[in-house]
Amino acid sequence: MPELSTFEIIFIVVVAFYILQQIIFLIGFKKKLPVNENYEPQITIIVAARNEEQNIRNCLTSLSKVNYPKDKLEILIVDDYSTDNTGQIIDEFSQKYSFVKKVIPENNIIEHPGKTNAVVNALELAKGEIIFTTDADCTVKQNWIKTQLKYFADDVGVVCGFTLQRSNSQFSGMQNLDWIYLLTVASGTINSGVPLSCIGNNMAYRRSAYDMVGGYQKIKFSVTEDFALLHKIHSETDYKIVYPAENDAVNSSEPCPDLKTLYGQKHRWGTGGLDSKFAGYFVMSWGFLSHSLFLLQIFFGSAVTVGLMFLKFISDFIFIGIPMRRFGIFNQLKYFFAFQIYFSLYVLLLPLLVIVDKKVVWKERKY
Repeated sequence: MPELSTFEIIFIVVVAFYILQQIIFLIGFKKKLPVNENYEPQITIIVAARNEEQNIRNCLTSLSKVNYPKDKLEILIVDDYSTDNTGQIIDEFSQKYSFVKKVIPENNIIEHPGKTNAVVNALELAKGEIIFTTDADCTVKQNWIKTQLKYFADDVGVVCGFTLQRSNSQFSGMQNLDWIYLLTVASGTINSGVPLSCIGNNMAYRRSAYDMVGGYQKIKFSVTEDFALLHKIHSETDYKIVYPAENDAVNSSEPCPDLKTLYGQKHRWGTGGLDSKFAGYFVMSWGFLSHSLFLLQIFFGSAVTVGLMFLKFISDFIFIGIPMRRFGIFNQLKYFFAFQIYFSLYVLLLPLLVIVDKKVVWKERKY
């Protein structure tokens, strides 16, 4: 048997640890979490909307149909100074449903204008014991609230959820698989006691936990405000954070329509990720290293490294296939090859782009 080269040995170690990470993430993802079936508190759903006339009607229609006692439900839709018909559509629903209310973010509570300030203006009015958040381009399932609420055991302060993207092409499909991959990592790490990330378009938290950390006013400004709140509650309170994976609580979101929008989204997430803790940087760095080696194998590769690439490919397929089967979308694995190319490219390029340019443009606003 020929002696392995230094590069091949490094490759073996990197791939072995990469697969080990995925196994650890899946263990956390599949972890059985305690439930509190009879918990039925007053809740507030907050949606910040800016120029969302194409999406807000579908969002509000789905929210108005949630299966929850309407006398315990409050939906606050923040019209963040939209210049299209978003405000008028919100008015239609607020006039039709007593539990839907329109909010204008007139108070500059947060130094930077934008989504965080819009959410805080709504929180100043919110009456709910539990705050749910989603986005204006999302739709929710009827049992979203009840499904996530049951995970609020007495010691739980935050319950995160999955959001999938609607997909009917290779471009939208690769985005959806990317979200599944990233959110499975988030679920696995959170359920293992190491919160790394979450997504604000499917998130719920105790108002008491929010108040304990001083609200967004006491949190360093971030373009990913949900991520910042998650870490603040984790580091400064005794509340636990959980990330269940139930099909009844999976929200749907619109994919980015073009490369420019997709780049803006990834750049914003990457910039927000600069505030990660050590564990977050470790996971991101290992992903960067893994894909760097796969690129280098073009120049230094061998039959061994090609075999390891195939092994990594199979591991990714299994890793992403498990949550897809749970959510009933296994047929979308037809987008897996496009996802692999896309995932490899941005894992390598995004850190470099964020280092070069930390300015974020989101909803016509610069940060």
